[in-house]
Amino acid sequence: MADSATRDAREQLAADIKTIIADAEELLRATASATGDRILAARERAQESLRSAKERLSNLDDVALAQVKDVAKSADDYVREHPWGAVGVAAVAGLLLGVMISRR
Repeated sequence: MADSATRDAREQLAADIKTIIADAEELLRATASATGDRILAARERAQESLRSAKERLSNLDDVALAQVKDVAKSADDYVREHPWGAVGVAAVAGLLLGVMISRR
């Protein structure tokens, strides 16, 4: 349960960061014609922050993908070691799903 909440929080954070990046890129495009030392300095800082945020978001995606692969490998290993137990669990899950669907 806690893993699900953590995963949901990570997904929401990633979505929020993507939104911020898109908004910042739009702001940079909108102010492209503006001039002045302060504006140019602010644009450079914003562009550097965007590059950094994109890199961190990419790293977060890589970490999440690695975790998913680890979980899939663990599940595969378990099924290979305990095939009948896996069949039993799948049967019970199917039965419960069928009961839940039939009640609607």
